[in-house]
Order: sequence, then structure tokens, then C-alpha cells
Amino acid sequence: MSFNAWRSFDPARLYKAREKDLSSEELLARIFRNVEAARALAEVFSDLHDMSRASPERLSKVPGIGPARAEQFLACIELGKRLNCKRPSSKHVISSPEDVAELLSDMKDLEQEEFRVILLNTKNHVIRVFTVSVGTLNASLVHPREVLKPAISSCAASIILVHNHPSGDPSPSEEDIELTTRISQACELIGIILLDHVIIGDDRFYSLREEGTI
Repeated sequence: MSFNAWRSFDPARLYKAREKDLSSEELLARIFRNVEAARALAEVFSDLHDMSRASPERLSKVPGIGPARAEQFLACIELGKRLNCKRPSSKHVISSPEDVAELLSDMKDLEQEEFRVILLNTKNHVIRVFTVSVGTLNASLVHPREVLKPAISSCAASIILVHNHPSGDPSPSEEDIELTTRISQACELIGIILLDHVIIGDDRFYSLREEGTI
């Protein structure tokens, strides 16, 4: 959501109006209880997404913010992400890469790579989603046994691999393809189907299944 040009408003409105009726700038002013601090943020950052990705150090340097308000803002952002994160349940059915991207939509905003696995039953209902690794993706962190052990214990019929590219470009690297191949071979040995490996970027995704890689 982009910031609009700052407009005049009744200060009392900040504490009387419902949150959904306030602009982004007004919500920031309510959080900080300081109009000038909110205005300074709106002048430095292009939108809330840009602001949410800023480091605490960068936020702290904005006039009127400082370390305490920077931490306060980032805590609000984290709560919003957790609230927005959909809890998978047996009601979730995965039938396409779009379903995967929607289910794990929180991954597009992560600042570092995260590798998750979706476990499915024979009807493609989600059993659960678990995280294998957080950080730079490599073969030592994402070993087939770390992927398949939970799948076996949960009696999953199939799995979908998912990880994000914080750069925003979901195109697979050579290591992504090599890792997918290794896990696919392990799945064949134990009779679990690897349905897809979906890479999530900035409002885009890449399906290795649809592109013919697996």
C-alpha cells in the first residue's frame, strides 16, 4: 500500500476513528502517538512494504523514530505476518502451484531463504507443513532424510517442496535443480510422490513441475 500525500486531519480522529477507516500514515501516528514521527517515515519510505523490509538500524535513523520506536514498528509488522499466515488444515486441497503460493503466501516477504515441505494425503489434502531449514539453501542443510523422515512418520502419500528467493526472482539455480533431483530419487525409493518444487519470489512463483524439470 503506497503512502498518499500527507493530508490534514483532526488529531482527535487518530484515537476515535476505527482502525480500518484510518490511512496508513494515520495508523503509524496512532502506533507512535506522534504525528511528526509518522510523517517522517512516510517521507523516507515509498510504502509499507518498503518500510517493513528496513533494518532496525535504518528505521532508527529516521527523525523522531529511534531504536525503541523502530522495534515497536517491527514488532507490529511481525504480528501482522503471523496473523496473515494461513494455518494449513485437512480442508486445504492442493491442486496447482497457485494453491501452494496462496497457502504459503507469507514466504514472499521473508528476508532470508526458508525451505518448507507440504505433506499431502492420497486426496491431496494437506496433512501439515514443516520447515526443514532457514538460511542459505544448500545440500548439507536440506538432506533427503530431513525431508522424508516427517513424511514417512505422517504416512504422507506425496510431498511438495517449497522455498523462497528473497531477491524476488523465483528462477531456480543449478543447486535448486540438483537438490530437487536428489530428493526426487529418494522419494522413488520409498514410494512417496514428489508432486512439485515451487520457488516463491516477489509476487511470482516458479513451478519446476510445470517447467518440466521434474
